[in-house]
Amino acid sequence: MPSHFRKLIIIAKKRCRLRKKKSGKGTTYEIRYRANGYNLSACGKTIELAKANFIEKLRNTNSSEKAVESIIPTTFQSFAEYYFENFRKLKVSKLTYQNDQYRLRNHVYPTFGEREISKITPSDCAKLLSHLRENGLNKTADDVRSLLSVTFKAAIAHGILPRNPLDIVPYVKHEREHGKALTRDEETTLFYNVDGTPYKILYALALYCGLRPNEIKTVRIEGKFIVAINSKRKNQKVTYKKIPIHKKLDAVLAEIDYDLSKIDMRAEKTMSHRFPTYCFGHKLYDLRTTFYTRCDELNVAAPARDEFVGHSAGVLTNTYRDLSDAYLLKEGKKLNKW
Repeated sequence: MPSHFRKLIIIAKKRCRLRKKKSGKGTTYEIRYRANGYNLSACGKTIELAKANFIEKLRNTNSSEKAVESIIPTTFQSFAEYYFENFRKLKVSKLTYQNDQYRLRNHVYPTFGEREISKITPSDCAKLLSHLRENGLNKTADDVRSLLSVTFKAAIAHGILPRNPLDIVPYVKHEREHGKALTRDEETTLFYNVDGTPYKILYALALYCGLRPNEIKTVRIEGKFIVAINSKRKNQKVTYKKIPIHKKLDAVLAEIDYDLSKIDMRAEKTMSHRFPTYCFGHKLYDLRTTFYTRCDELNVAAPARDEFVGHSAGVLTNTYRDLSDAYLLKEGKKLNKW
């Protein structure tokens, strides 16, 4: 608000806010004080009347009664929504935030809901995690444990929880399955099966560029590169990754006349679900694993490979590394032997 409409004034040794606002055809002055257990607001048609009304309210208010209500929720779901929207959202990528919300809605809120966060016990947490593992959701259990932990730590930082109930819950480490690269024959079979479908160009971009599925809709061609937004960057900073157009990728792009607007992005929503029907025994993420594997097999230098797939090399390295297009193209030529 402009400074001539709002300023600080001292009343009874309290720093108050004075605001001028329109009221019908006239003007009203509002004085507000929110601190030290007070939540006071008084108005008047003149500053003097507003001060008098404010002092009267101040006399009739006992700060020990905590007239001010905390804006920090104390129940689990409300606090989690407050924390994730105001703090965690600023630290993680958009995709991570969306996945966090999905897991909270589907696996945590149904259990804890609007229970007082201070009354959630280690036993409650252990039961939730055990239930997920018993249903074969081991990775989800790990992710949920992580979400619970950051939420409880945030509650501690806000002074509404004395300790983290997860501290005494044993951590059962889940051995995650890694992606499995396609063989050359499986690559051939995949593109034979999807030939003539809208999935062909989508799977080609995922395989020959190492793109994550949600990054495909951001692709564009810039000279000799495919450029896409790196969806894994944090702090809401938009960064891009550049993948040289090698021979196999060029052949697929030629089929659509290098016009990416011809990609049917409606198929992007089902490409993961449909993939096993075209490539038996594999999941969509295996295409990204295959790209990474081919880079290693063809001796693409690690810095270039990490640039292509959008992997972080660490804060310090990311700060000082700026790979040239000439270097990326030189390393990208190695993929022509794919």
